Amino acid sequence: MPLTKLKIDTDLTAETILPIEFQGREVALEARAYQSEDRAFEALALVNRATDENSHNVALVRVHSGCVTGDIFHSLRCDCHAQLRAALDRITTTPNGVLIYLPFHEGRGIGLLQKIKAYALQDQGLDTVDANLQLGHPIDARDYNLAAEILKDLGFETIRLMTNNPDKIEALKTSGIAVIEQVPLVVPAGAHNERYLDTKRARMAHNI
Repeated sequence: MPLTKLKIDTDLTAETILPIEFQGREVALEARAYQSEDRAFEALALVNRATDENSHNVALVRVHSGCVTGDIFHSLRCDCHAQLRAALDRITTTPNGVLIYLPFHEGRGIGLLQKIKAYALQDQGLDTVDANLQLGHPIDARDYNLAAEILKDLGFETIRLMTNNPDKIEALKTSGIAVIEQVPLVVPAGAHNERYLDTKRARMAHNI
């Protein structure tokens, strides 16, 4: 994890209502954009805000790491797109459903170029962990403090978190978020990502 904890610049935020099409239906979500204090990192929060009668509902949250290859082009080498769709399905039907999208988390924090280099090493036989290490990167370089700051700004300091990653839970707790429930987000493996998921389970302690 980075040594410098990212914080939002409260003067650099914007909000609107974002209508999206999801599974054949139109859903209007509260959209808030954020920028870090050094202006190098941006994030987006999509909120299905509860009506008054459901205002007591504990937020159901997905903190999603940006993945150009998976989220946009539906790469079969990871489970990112499938997890994003599964998370949106829950968020758009749950009062106080929240998706925090972190584009700078690409490649578990090493960026798009380095991720593709890591893929090339995996083509040669390395797994996702050893590929990062051979490139001189941490196994996981992601920082979750910005996500925690966003949750506080949204008023959701107690949450149910959709994740299979115990490190994500601990990182948010360390940053002041009370995670009262881990909600699994397991999707089926395929021929192209089975080894990747096995590695996350065996070497990164993911609950999948």
